[in-house]
Amino acid sequence: MNRAPTLDDLVLAGIALAAGLLLAFLSRAVLRWLAGHAKRTKWSGDDVIVDALRSVVPWAAIAGGAAVAAAALPLTRTVQHHTDQILEVWLIFVATLSAARVIAGLVHTVTQSRSGVAGSATIFVNITRVLVLAIGFLIVLQTLGISIAPLLTALGVGGLAVALALQDTLANLFAGIHILAAKTVQPGDYIRLGSGEEGYVVDINWRQTTVRQLSNNLVVIPNGQLAKANMTNFTRPEQRLTVLVQVGVAYDADLEHVERVTKEVVAATMREVPGAVPEHEPAVRFHTFGDSRIGFTVILGVGEFSDQYRIKHEFIKRLHRRYHEEGIRIPAPARTVALQQAAVVIPQQRSGEDVLPGVIPGTTE
Repeated sequence: MNRAPTLDDLVLAGIALAAGLLLAFLSRAVLRWLAGHAKRTKWSGDDVIVDALRSVVPWAAIAGGAAVAAAALPLTRTVQHHTDQILEVWLIFVATLSAARVIAGLVHTVTQSRSGVAGSATIFVNITRVLVLAIGFLIVLQTLGISIAPLLTALGVGGLAVALALQDTLANLFAGIHILAAKTVQPGDYIRLGSGEEGYVVDINWRQTTVRQLSNNLVVIPNGQLAKANMTNFTRPEQRLTVLVQVGVAYDADLEHVERVTKEVVAATMREVPGAVPEHEPAVRFHTFGDSRIGFTVILGVGEFSDQYRIKHEFIKRLHRRYHEEGIRIPAPARTVALQQAAVVIPQQRSGEDVLPGVIPGTTE
C-alpha cells in the first residue's frame, strides 16, 4: 500500500511546481529579449524560431516542474502512470504546435526569399502545417498505447472514398501545386485570362487563386480553371514591357522634325516619370497614310504593367504641348462628302393636252 503524503512530500512537490513556474517566467523573459535582437537581423528565420520557443519552453518548464512534483508524492502506480501520460501528451501537443509554426514559418521565409519559388503562396505552408500536425497526432496515439496500424489501414480505405467524394477539391489542390511547380504564375504577377479577368495574383492556396484587379476588387478563380485557361502573364519572363501610343500629324509636316521632337519628348518622359525605364531607347515608326494624317507609333518602356497608364498620360500631355510649341499640327479627322442631284425627266406632251417644254401641267408660267 502507498503511504499518505507527509508534509515534507507536499513541500517538495510545492517547491518543484514553484521552480517550474519560475523557470517558465525566466525563460519567457529571456526569449522576449532574444526576440528583440532577432528582429534587428536581416534573416527572418530567427524570428520564427524564437517565436516558437517562446511558446514551447515555458510550457515545458511547467510540465517538468509538475513531473518532479508528481514523483515527490507517494502516488499509486496507476495514478503515476496516468500522470506521466498526461504530461507526455501535453508536451507532445505543445511541441507539435511549435514545430508546425516553426516549419511553416521557415517554408514561408524560404519561398519569399526566392523569386523562382512560390512567393507568398500559402499552399506549401498549409500542406507543411497539416503534415506536422498529423505526425504529432499519431505520436500522441502511440504514447497513449493506441495502435496506429489499424488507423492507417482505415485511413487508406477511407481515403479512397474521400478522394472520390472530393474530386473537384483534389483537382484544385493538385492544379495549384502544378501551377506553382511549373512557375507559370507566381504571387505578384499581373495576368490576363482569355475570359477577360486580369489583375495581380495575391495568393495561390490549396483550392483557389486570388487576383486583385486595378480597381482593388478581388477575383477568385479555382485552380483547376486557371490551369486550363488561356492566360497572358505580363510579369514573366520579364517584368518590363513596352506599350504603343498611336499618333498622327498633318501631311504638310516635316517628318524628320516630327521624329526628332517626338524622340526628345519620349526621352524626357522616360527620365522624369516614375515607373518608366530611363535606359529605354526612344522609337518612332511611321506606318500609315491616313485620310487626313500620317500615322505613326511611339514605343514607350514601362517598369511593370500598371505603370503604363501614368506614363501614357504624362507622355500625351507633354507631346501635345511640345507639338504646339514647335508648330506641328495634329489634324482632326475630316472627310469630303460629294452630293450629286438626281436628274428629273419631264414629259413634253401628254395625250389630250398641249404642254410647253419645261412646264409642269397644272401650273402657270
